[in-house]
Amino acid sequence: MTLNELKLECEKCTRCELHESRIKLVFGDGVENARVLVIGEAPGKDEDEQGKPFVGRSGKLLTEMLEEVGLRRDTNIYIANMLKCRPPENRDPKKSEQDLCIEWLQKQIEIIDPKVILCVGRISAQRIIGKDFSVTKQHGELIERDGRIYMGTFHPAAILRNINNKPLLEADLKKLAEAIK
Repeated sequence: MTLNELKLECEKCTRCELHESRIKLVFGDGVENARVLVIGEAPGKDEDEQGKPFVGRSGKLLTEMLEEVGLRRDTNIYIANMLKCRPPENRDPKKSEQDLCIEWLQKQIEIIDPKVILCVGRISAQRIIGKDFSVTKQHGELIERDGRIYMGTFHPAAILRNINNKPLLEADLKKLAEAIK
């Protein structure tokens, strides 16, 4: 199965109520054979309107910071969210929504088979890396499991709220880029 075939299946999904209010499915963006998979929590308003993950203010910041360390959507990364539809008012995804939607992400991981998975933000890091993962304490740690390297770091929206953490995210991304060489 290809990512495009999986996306076509996902577009038919009615597992939770979020499909009723979405403008566009936000499946993912990047290259199918990416070495790095970046995972966020859920689409926001801009993403819902455009159908692509991380395209708003925080997405632009993330894209710039990834490009600074040689990671680009058109060459070596893929970006997705745990949820493929926007929660109302950009609220945190409910556990029940995560449980119903995580299968799509798991299938994306199988198809892409990345060397590294980067979780941006607390919610994706706790769901993908471990329920007790603390972004403020464990950001930038390289965790090897099942033949992959996992890293959790700050969500770019958190950086926009507290620019003092930007150097920490920059350092994490540099470390990530070194890990895939």
